[in-house]
Amino acid sequence: MEKLVNRIDQELLMKRKTPRKEDFRGAYYRDTTAIIHSSPFRRLKHKTQVFFAPSNDHICTRMEHVLHVSSIASSICRPLGLDTELAWAIGMGHDLGHTPFGHVGEMIMERISRAKGLGGFEHEVNSLRVVDRLAERGKGLNLTYAVRDGIVSHCGEHFTQRIMPSFSVKDLDGITTRIGLVPTTFEATVVRFSDSIAYLGRDFEDASRLGILSEPIPERCARILGRTNGEIINTLVTDIVENSSMSEGIGFSDEVYAAVVEMKDYNYRCIYRSDILKGYTRYFERLLNLIYTYLEGLFDSSDDPREACDAEKNMLAAGFYAHYAEMKDVYESLGEGRERLIFDYVAGMSDNFALDCANEILKPEHLNDKIELSQRGKWFDA
Repeated sequence: MEKLVNRIDQELLMKRKTPRKEDFRGAYYRDTTAIIHSSPFRRLKHKTQVFFAPSNDHICTRMEHVLHVSSIASSICRPLGLDTELAWAIGMGHDLGHTPFGHVGEMIMERISRAKGLGGFEHEVNSLRVVDRLAERGKGLNLTYAVRDGIVSHCGEHFTQRIMPSFSVKDLDGITTRIGLVPTTFEATVVRFSDSIAYLGRDFEDASRLGILSEPIPERCARILGRTNGEIINTLVTDIVENSSMSEGIGFSDEVYAAVVEMKDYNYRCIYRSDILKGYTRYFERLLNLIYTYLEGLFDSSDDPREACDAEKNMLAAGFYAHYAEMKDVYESLGEGRERLIFDYVAGMSDNFALDCANEILKPEHLNDKIELSQRGKWFDA
């Protein structure tokens, strides 16, 4: 099989926003370590991939998904002679800007963003924002250009048969939408395909486990791709390796791509647009709007919410004020106000934390504790 080579200077790919001396780990492996030690990465273990099922260990979480993408991308890059460490780093960082509650949460936060005058919201662009500006208390992770480009260009929901990298350096700071983005490198292109490969079969497998599928997998998909997640991944990885080249880029064969499109349509029809996910949309919309409105209300009486947060006497208000105090100067330096700070705070929450926040808002535990202390045991005197 043909070995692939990026037609771009390696020094440009390894360039960081803040220059630093590299060490024995190598630039891309160093990026991976920065990603896995970051708070946004740790929160992925409690973020939904597709199905909200926090007590079910067998349903894929966002953290498992990024591990799957990294593994698949590295498997494809190895026989093609590409840099597996670069692919792994992009895969690990590609969803750091994802919202709670999966793509349902992303749609909700997109609506909130537009309603608040903050423009559109895409998790790919937000992931770049997180690694560049928000992680590590506003310092960012200082990743290489190649990894940053791969993160913002991954767009795994957009299925296409073949992509040729641009081999050109973009102004990543000026990107406001994923639309029309083409990855700079072969490795980033592989990750883009790997994102689709990772969830195509796994989402089907999870839906099968939950028993929500209204119809069986199409026969042509089963025959060409396979009937299990493992079979589907093996088919797609093998096909990409055998059908990628310097002249045509990364891509699928005609037969396999036709089956992938049919499988995608099946997943959308039977999974992503299923009644169970529609029901969650209404619930999560109420939940995230409740939290957002609550945090906005903390500023009603003052530009500094400290007094209001102290009066609430709950975990959410205390945690939010600590975050506000730590990050307000960062947002001022970016020319952004408190509306954006609140938005980013909610968008970065894990599923579990968002649910805990709703409980904090709706259950005045500090008042309940006072009542308990004022009673003689559990009973009033006669």
